[in-house]
Amino acid sequence: MDENTSSRAVAGRDRPDDAAGTDGTGGAPATDRPATDRTNRRAALIATLVAVPVTALVAALALARLAPAEPAAAPSPTPPRPQSTAPVEMAAPALAARPATVCRALISQLPDTVRDLSQRPVTAGPEQNAAYGDPALTVACGGAAPSFPATDEVWVVDKVCWYPAKQPDGSTVLTSVDREVPVALTVPGAYDSALQWLPPFSDTVVATVPSAKSIPAGCARG
Repeated sequence: MDENTSSRAVAGRDRPDDAAGTDGTGGAPATDRPATDRTNRRAALIATLVAVPVTALVAALALARLAPAEPAAAPSPTPPRPQSTAPVEMAAPALAARPATVCRALISQLPDTVRDLSQRPVTAGPEQNAAYGDPALTVACGGAAPSFPATDEVWVVDKVCWYPAKQPDGSTVLTSVDREVPVALTVPGAYDSALQWLPPFSDTVVATVPSAKSIPAGCARG
């Protein structure tokens, strides 16, 4: 063997990339790298599989917290008050021409219902009387004007002056005392404050019954 051949053999044995079990870089054996890569990929996959459900759960909880609460159920409507539809017994005194005309105008303009009370027929004088509900709340037009001391209390409700008179049966008769023709509203004791029933009727009285030339002093103060 000549000197050149011997030198190449020695050099070949000394090159790092010819060493058994190396990858030519001086690092770990080449056969270990694929296993390490697979291990790393498997760990990353497991981390992803764990992270996705956790993220979805967090998002669901956040949406549930931000979502508006279920609206409260609407209360059930109050059932209508049971009422008789039978005619209500009322007197119908004879009226002069002028009061009769005024009363017809008044009755024709009254509402069909007042709160939850429906209008009912009357036994006499439908052109001057009206009734609502059961027990019946009644409206009588053209009766006698009440007589009372000037010091007695009167109530002005929606521009109409009313005189209240408590009755033995517990009802209250409220009579207009500042109008050309008296209008009497009788509120049974079974209902709440009698004065609270006046507004629906006061508007109609103002629209159809002219004011009187003289009125009680208490009405002017009201």
